[in-house]
Amino acid sequence: MKILVLNCGSSSIKYQLIDMDDESVLAKGLVERIGSEGSVLTHRPRSGEKIIIEAPIPDHGVGIKMVLDALVDPNHGVISSMQDINAVGHRVTHGGSIFSSSTKIDEKAKEEIKSLFSIAPLHNPPAYLGIEAVEKALPGVPMVAVFDTSFHQTMPPKAYMYSLPYELYEKYALRRYGFHGTSHKYVSRRAAEMLGKPIEDLKIITCHLGNGASITAIDGGKSIDTSMGFTPLAGITMGTRCGDIDPAIVAFLIEHEGLDIKNMDNLLNKKSGILGISGVSNDFRDVEEAAVQGNERARLSLDIFVYNVKKYIGAYVAALNGLDVLVFTAGLGENSPEARYEICKDMDYLGIKIDPEKNKDARGKEADVSHPESKVKIMVVPTNEELVIARETKEILSR
Repeated sequence: MKILVLNCGSSSIKYQLIDMDDESVLAKGLVERIGSEGSVLTHRPRSGEKIIIEAPIPDHGVGIKMVLDALVDPNHGVISSMQDINAVGHRVTHGGSIFSSSTKIDEKAKEEIKSLFSIAPLHNPPAYLGIEAVEKALPGVPMVAVFDTSFHQTMPPKAYMYSLPYELYEKYALRRYGFHGTSHKYVSRRAAEMLGKPIEDLKIITCHLGNGASITAIDGGKSIDTSMGFTPLAGITMGTRCGDIDPAIVAFLIEHEGLDIKNMDNLLNKKSGILGISGVSNDFRDVEEAAVQGNERARLSLDIFVYNVKKYIGAYVAALNGLDVLVFTAGLGENSPEARYEICKDMDYLGIKIDPEKNKDARGKEADVSHPESKVKIMVVPTNEELVIARETKEILSR
């Protein structure tokens, strides 16, 4: 069974074609700058050099067609015809309170995804465009929607409710949803496999640390709390997002800076976080380099980030009533020994002690970086959200 996994952004399409017989990636790639000048498709077949195709890509429909053409191309394709694609799995960011698990896409599911546009205006519309584009390009091929939020639907009300008038929850479904669910699900299960222990017996905290970042408390394989909220803006300081702040700051800035709602939203989501504090970049690599060179604001932004992560880990140890495994994943979590070390430093009281030498060598690969004296296993596990989407797609369609 060959499954095409699609992750559609507002101006991009990430894709992988996965052979589920052995879960190997036959090809992957990225369509960028949809609807803009300089649009391009970068296609990477499993065996061969990457192919770069520059062409006008006015919309997602054209982008999807280019992806499919690349997959069947006689020179750099990996399948003989479109009929070799047995199913398509779509990443959909927000499932709201409607979708507690992945679902086969039919007209009802499409309408329900569309109904969530108001609470995920940046993320769900591109996914919907991708679904419609595949319907036209591959008529009759079954599709499945896999939601970032569904893994967190196991949270209890005490964790997901906000202290707002209850009727607003009833009217608008205002609550904590959480995101990066496919990543947290994959790395927690993979960590359990690496340790040779049933996930049902483990208390795990997973740290998805990248430009967007979230932390999740997982008890027996189920999410019981997570740092992101109604939107991906909440939680720890991120690349450009502010994370948790006093909500009164919003009203204060609107009044004193003369900002409208759109500009306020832009400030919180795109101009804050590591970028806003450091004034250097939202790329942690650039900020780490600036900090080494003596940039005090860069150092401050990293200190704030580390402190935020530490606080959430401590809170989730309390929520879990203990901790067996601490997992680091995503761009920074997988590739920055410095960030991992600073986060784990001075947490001996919680049984967390990292091995500096093991940690130094762990970049972008699976590793146990625990000190022999650590009561908590500290793991580095590269995430694989595409494989989770493919597995979910296969499972849904085999029912």
